[in-house]
Amino acid sequence: MIIRVRQVAAACALGAALTACTAAPEAPRAARPAPSAPAVSSRPPTLAPGPAGLTPVFKNGPRAHARTVALTFDADMTAAQGPRAAAGERFDNPRLIAALRALKVPATVFMTGRWAEEYPTQARSIGRDPLFEVANHSYSHYAFTGDCYGLPTVSRDRMRADVEHAYAAFRKAGVPDARPYFRFPGGCYDREALKALTPAGVTAVQWDVVSGDAFATDADAVARQVLDGVRPGSVVVMHCTRSAAPTTERAVRTIVPELRAKGYRFVKVSELIGATGGRR
Repeated sequence: MIIRVRQVAAACALGAALTACTAAPEAPRAARPAPSAPAVSSRPPTLAPGPAGLTPVFKNGPRAHARTVALTFDADMTAAQGPRAAAGERFDNPRLIAALRALKVPATVFMTGRWAEEYPTQARSIGRDPLFEVANHSYSHYAFTGDCYGLPTVSRDRMRADVEHAYAAFRKAGVPDARPYFRFPGGCYDREALKALTPAGVTAVQWDVVSGDAFATDADAVARQVLDGVRPGSVVVMHCTRSAAPTTERAVRTIVPELRAKGYRFVKVSELIGATGGRR
């Protein structure tokens, strides 16, 4: 905030007869220091810890706060999928990111560390674009519980390290300020997983609208599922992986104008969490 201070000084006016001013000039007043602007925290908003200090879980923003909605995109790649990428399989989706930019849609990208390693230029571009924020989706995309959509499992004693490994991969790729938000691979978690991540200081982010874009072939069906499910404060889960979610870009091009026509405003997850005031 720029504050202008006007100094008002008394002046003597020359009369019509050019008589001299007889009043002694007023001594200049010391300028008052401009009030300092209140300190603004640069730390992204997070939720207060859950019961027994467990990692808090965020699902959606306040329903009555505003007609806001957060589109989130999981940039999935497991630690073991390097050979598939080397053989030509694409786990990125540049056209989706380009569409979000063209539509001016803020979004949160939950990125695995392995994805950032495979596509460092794209990770850096997303991470440095103020339209987006990068959040943590683990390094390996291995499950944090057993029996989670057939994913390999990370052991309890490696869970925190897996999350921190992802943040290190983001920094190496040039992502300047990844958010302290974490999405469990497959959305699978239990009390032990929440306990293991408590020292990491993250807020776990789930969702209340499933887009159904994973392995979908009908973009219209994906768009309709999102449009039917969105409510004020919703978090929508989608994917930023061409091979596993080939219809997402086309669905987004339908979803965005229709939600805007209904009065919705697109925001990042951080804004929805901030609207809670830190309450779960």
